[in-house]
Parts: sequence; structure tokens; C-alpha cells
Amino acid sequence: MARKLNPATWDHLLEKAQAEVAHILRALAPDLRNAATSVTLSYETSPSKALIKEGIEQDTLGLFVGDAFADAGQSSSPLPPQIILYLENLWDAAEQDEDTFCEEVRATYLHELGHFLGLDEDDLIDRGLE
Repeated sequence: MARKLNPATWDHLLEKAQAEVAHILRALAPDLRNAATSVTLSYETSPSKALIKEGIEQDTLGLFVGDAFADAGQSSSPLPPQIILYLENLWDAAEQDEDTFCEEVRATYLHELGHFLGLDEDDLIDRGLE
């Protein structure tokens, strides 16, 4: 089970995660970068109790919620699509190693971005983003 991060650790992990995502975005082709920057990205410690009640695993590393990019404007949902990275869970998965944490952030962000771009789990596996 995940520990509660102290504020200094949270701030440090948030800075590392934001830097890793910024690095990923800079490396994307312009059309993908534009799509990626159109989805809200947020950072949380771990899934909320409400999400866990809905069936999301407590140790989930990231989550995409909302409509895929191709479906934009076709939904009646008032909420925008969102990628959530769970930093405490990522830190635990990385066994508190900063380099591994950055790798986990990268893999998780790209996986969830793939969902936003309309890829299903099989597509993500085929592209090495499982």
C-alpha cells in the first residue's frame, strides 16, 4: 500500500514528472504535440476513494478519462478529456529510484496519451506502450 508523501517529496516528484512530460512533448511531431497539449494533464497522489469504488485499482499509475481526441465535440459531457498521473503510485512502482520514476512517468504518460489518441489496449501493446 502506498505511503503518504511529505510535501517536499511531492514537490520534488511533481517537478521531475513535469520535466519528463515537457521533454516528451518537445520530442513529439508537431501534430501529435498539438493533440497532446489539448488534453488536460493533472497530477495526483493516488486514485480517489470514489474511483476505487468504481473499480480503478488503488495502485493504478495513470488514467485517461473522457472522450478520445477523434471524438472531440461529439460528447454531451461537460468535462474535458484528462490524463491523470498518480505520482505516489509511480514513486512506489519505481521503488523510490528517481531514474526509474522518470521512466515510469514516461511510459505511463505515453500509454494514457495513446488512449486519448484513440488507441485501445491491443494497439498500445503493439506499440510497446503497455
